[in-house]
Amino acid sequence: MNTSEETYFKIGQHVSTKVAPKVKMIVRKYFAKIYYCTFADDPEKKELALFEREIIH
Repeated sequence: MNTSEETYFKIGQHVSTKVAPKVKMIVRKYFAKIYYCTFADDPEKKELALFEREIIH
């Protein structure tokens, strides 16, 4: 398995989703072409698993 896969969004980067662009999120992990993001304002809230096409800067 190649672990040096290039990703568009980096871990720790602040992003938003296309469906809720005002909600700020932080990329926590990238695995198997899925970004795992936590809510910046509420880190205790359940994280989201998102595809690259669902995320904006």
